[in-house]
Amino acid sequence: MSFGSLALILHAHLPFVRHPEYEHFFEEDWLFEAITETYIPLLQMMQRLVNDGMPFKLTMSITPTLCAMLEDELSRGRYVRHLDLLIDLAARERKRNRNHPELRELASFYLDIFSESRRFFVDERKCDLLSGFREIRETGALEIIACAATHGLLPILHQHSREAARSQVLIGRDVYVDLFGAEPAGFWLPECAYAPGLETLLQEANIRWFILDTHGLLFGTPRPQRAIYAPCYTQAGPAAFARDRDSSRQIWSAQEGYPGDPAYREFYRDVGFDLPMEHLGRIARGQRKFAGMKYHRITGLGEEKELYDREAAEKAAETHAIHFLEQRRRQIREISAVGFDPVIVVPFDAELFGHWWFEGPRFLEHVIRKAAREQDLYLTTPSEYLAAHPTLQTIQPGASTWGENGHLSVWLDQSNAWVYPRLHVATERLCKSARAHADNSKSMANRILKQLARELLLAQSSDWAFLMKTGTAAEYAAKRTSAHLFRFNRLHDQFATNDVDEEFLRACEWRDNLFPNVNWRYYI
Repeated sequence: MSFGSLALILHAHLPFVRHPEYEHFFEEDWLFEAITETYIPLLQMMQRLVNDGMPFKLTMSITPTLCAMLEDELSRGRYVRHLDLLIDLAARERKRNRNHPELRELASFYLDIFSESRRFFVDERKCDLLSGFREIRETGALEIIACAATHGLLPILHQHSREAARSQVLIGRDVYVDLFGAEPAGFWLPECAYAPGLETLLQEANIRWFILDTHGLLFGTPRPQRAIYAPCYTQAGPAAFARDRDSSRQIWSAQEGYPGDPAYREFYRDVGFDLPMEHLGRIARGQRKFAGMKYHRITGLGEEKELYDREAAEKAAETHAIHFLEQRRRQIREISAVGFDPVIVVPFDAELFGHWWFEGPRFLEHVIRKAAREQDLYLTTPSEYLAAHPTLQTIQPGASTWGENGHLSVWLDQSNAWVYPRLHVATERLCKSARAHADNSKSMANRILKQLARELLLAQSSDWAFLMKTGTAAEYAAKRTSAHLFRFNRLHDQFATNDVDEEFLRACEWRDNLFPNVNWRYYI
C-alpha cells in the first residue's frame, strides 16, 4: 500500500483597519464579515472535531495585523454592535417574507447564524477568538505559524533595504511569541513571495520552514529530485515546502473548482444591493454594501438565479470532499511508486472558507473527518513531516510568488509603483534615526521611534498595492499609504529638530495602536 501525507494550511490575514476617529468606517466591515463567515465557523469546526475525539492536523497562520484587530477592544465592541444590526435585519426579513415560505426559511437561517455568532463570540469566547485558537493549538491538532509584521512584500523591501525586510520578519516573530508564548516553527511569506537571501532572515528568527509557490521549488538550483512532493533545505537552514497547484485549483478556482458548483450560495447576490435602502436600515448606513444575507444559489451562467437550497449545498460539500480525497490518493499512488513518502502541501487564504465560499468550512470538516478513516493518506503539518524526514536535499529556491503570473507584477505595477520610492526613503530615515539614538534611553525617544516603526510598517502592507492594482478600494488603499507616510515624515521631522508635538504623537499612538512592544532597534 502507498502512503502519503496531506498538509492543509490556512492563511488568515486582513490589513490593519482601525478608525477610532469615526463612529463607523466602511472598511471595518472587512473584519466583521470575516469573523462571522470565516473565523467563527473555522474555530467552531475545530472545537467540534476535538470534542468528538477526531484526530486531525491543520496548520494556520494568523497574521500580526489580524491578531491586533481581534485583540482590540474598540474593534470587538463595534463587531458586537454590527451583529446586533444583522440580527435586527434578519428578524425584519423573516417578518417581511412571512407569506413566502422559502424566503422566510432562509431569513430564519440567517437569524440563527447571526444569533449563534453573537452567543459564541460574547458568551462563550468573551469576545476573545484568539484564546480559542490557542486552546486548539494546545491540543496539538492545530499548528499556528508566524507571518511578517504587516504583510510587507519581502522581496521588494529586501532588494532596497535588508533592515526593512528583517524588521518585518523579526517583529512578526516577536508578536507571535507575545501572543502564543512560544517560538514559531513555520513562517508564512506574504503572498508566498520569495527571493534568494530571505532565508537568512528566517534563520535569524529561528524559523524552521516556509512555503513557496510551485515554481519557487521546481526552478531551484539544483532541481529538486522529488519535485514539489518533499521539502528542500536552504543553505541557511530553513526548509521550503511548495504548493501543489492541482490540489489548490480544485478548491480556489471559481471556474474549475468546487466553489463554482451551481448548488452553492451565490456570493455577489446580496440583500444589501437588492432591498430598498429604507428597509436595510442602520446596517447600510446610507450606502449600498454587502449585508451578509444572500438568498440565491449560483445556478448556471446566464440563468435566472434560483433560491439557495441548504440541503443540496450540504450534499455537494460532502460529495466534493470525497472527490478531493480520492484525487489526493491517486496522486499519492503515482508519486509513491518512485520510492519515498510524499507530502502534498495545500495552502489557501483562510477567508476562502466561509466568506468567499460559504460552504467551505463544511467541505473542510468533511475532508478532515473522512481523512481520519483513511489508511493511506494522513493529515500532517510541515513541522511533523520535517521531524519524520530529517534528511532532505539542499537547494537554492527560485524567486516566486503565488500572485498572477507567479512573480511581482501584481504588486509592482504602474498603478502602485509610486509607493516604493517613498517607502524606501522613509526606511532610510528610520534606519538613520535608529542608529543615532541606539543608546538613547529617554522614554520620549523610545515612544517616537516605536511610532515611527508602526507608521512605516503599516505603510509597507502588501494589501495596499494589491488593492490599487485590482481597483478594489484603490482610493482607500492610496490614502492609507499616504496617511501613514505623512504621519511618519511629520513625526520624523519633529524628532530631528527636537520640536515634537506631543499631542500629535498621542494622536498617532491612539489611532495606530498595534504592536505595543515593537522593537525599533531592528532597524539598526
